[in-house]
Amino acid sequence: MGVGPVMARVTSFALQGIESRPVEVEVDVSPGLPGLSIVGLPDAAVSEARERVRAALRNSGLDYPNRRITVNLAPADVRKEGPHFDLPIALGLLVASGQLPEGRLRRLAVAGELALDGSVRPVRGVLSLALSWRQQLTAGGKGASELLVPGVNAGEAVQVPGLTVHPALHLAQVVTWLRGEGPLDGPLPPGTNGHLTLAQGEAGFASLGLDEGLDLADVRGQSTAKRALEVAAAGGHNLLLVGPPGSGKTMLARRLPTLLPPLTPEEALEASRIHSVAGLLDGRLGLLSVRPFRAPHHNISASALVGGGHHPRPGEVSLAHHGVLFLDELPEFRRDALEALRQPLEEARVTVVRGGISVTFPAQTMLVGAMNPCPCGWRGDPEHPCTCAHGTLRQYRARVSGPLLDRLDLHLQVPRQPPQSPWAPPAAGADSGPETSAVVRSRVTAARQRQESRLRPHGFRCNAQVPGRLLRRLCRLSPEAETILDAAARRLQLTWRGYDRTARVARTIADLEGEAAVLPHHVAEAVQYRSWEQE
Repeated sequence: MGVGPVMARVTSFALQGIESRPVEVEVDVSPGLPGLSIVGLPDAAVSEARERVRAALRNSGLDYPNRRITVNLAPADVRKEGPHFDLPIALGLLVASGQLPEGRLRRLAVAGELALDGSVRPVRGVLSLALSWRQQLTAGGKGASELLVPGVNAGEAVQVPGLTVHPALHLAQVVTWLRGEGPLDGPLPPGTNGHLTLAQGEAGFASLGLDEGLDLADVRGQSTAKRALEVAAAGGHNLLLVGPPGSGKTMLARRLPTLLPPLTPEEALEASRIHSVAGLLDGRLGLLSVRPFRAPHHNISASALVGGGHHPRPGEVSLAHHGVLFLDELPEFRRDALEALRQPLEEARVTVVRGGISVTFPAQTMLVGAMNPCPCGWRGDPEHPCTCAHGTLRQYRARVSGPLLDRLDLHLQVPRQPPQSPWAPPAAGADSGPETSAVVRSRVTAARQRQESRLRPHGFRCNAQVPGRLLRRLCRLSPEAETILDAAARRLQLTWRGYDRTARVARTIADLEGEAAVLPHHVAEAVQYRSWEQE
């Protein structure tokens, strides 16, 4: 062990939203009263690293210096949170105390939580770390080309090309490797054994498939609702399902992801990055292979739904990025939570400001809401009379504001279907069975490809994302179609937003049919999806 004052530096990172920022972990060991102090705006989890590091070093057969130890997390004006500084602090301490050479450590970016026995536990945000490091290397700035991360997180880091990823399982093993005395035998996925790499491209994502446990063919009847689901999937539109209990609203909503095209590599990286920051990504499996489907309970808070907290975290609307956010029993959600969705639905992102820090989370999601037509649930049902008073009905429906309803492109009534035996054979002359999700998904994918070829030069992928000015330039209606839309807008008292959203739906219906122009029957179908009105 060295006798004079020695300082070591180890590169790590700090999370800010879904971005990561380089942090230099500076460790100084000098004569003085024994103790370890951590400075540089650490939170409680970082400050408690002193106890985890001390126990991990001793239980790994390494010496803990009985001297004055100062750890500085630079830059000092950036707030640091999380236990992923444990491993870089421990390695810096070993270098500063002369137990470890600094040579190879200079090329590494390090992250990992330490257990008391020295094993390395997974942390959140490793994919964000890898992406930020690649951006720095591409831009020619300072950045490490090698990452030392927990073995469980190696699967997500290895998805980013241009970086060398080293999996850490135990502190003693890492020290042996840095000394050049042995290898790291962590479970690093090389792109095989079920792990997916970017080099496999879009076909690799498609080969993993969607959830085989859900299929649109499971839904009996509801041909109109199935058609609306197909239109919503084809254009990325928001959808409201209104119907009595047991009509199949939840069943339909949960099958919407099976109609969507597979994630592209770019979309998978974006969605996986958010899940990694939230600590929900299984690093052993790499990136997300299917589109996210989030269905939070109606008692969720506004910050949990759209993002926030003392240290800003992504909310459910961001966790559903490039996927579906399903709000069942929509009027039962807190009013402030629902109203907080209005801006993310319009701008496809959430900006959170906490303690002088501003972070932005992407939120390009399809919102699907489901609700009963009244508190008792039976309004409009031919066999069950509604028992709700008019005032009760108005109060129930007022829980979902007009501005939020205006941001839902399709409003659909889902009537209750008469029960029928699932074992009964199809009637004579009937089709062999309802369409499967795979059949509908093929049409949706074709429609999405038509939209992307038209919208990609403008930076968009589907019709729901197109702003109004560009929509009126790219989505020209025939004179007859425009007349129908104008008349419907007056009859339904549509706002300009509602007018544009109806035109987008009509453009999607035309794309499903492979039509270059929006024809009158496309507008007529789109209008019927806006005809549900509050009474």
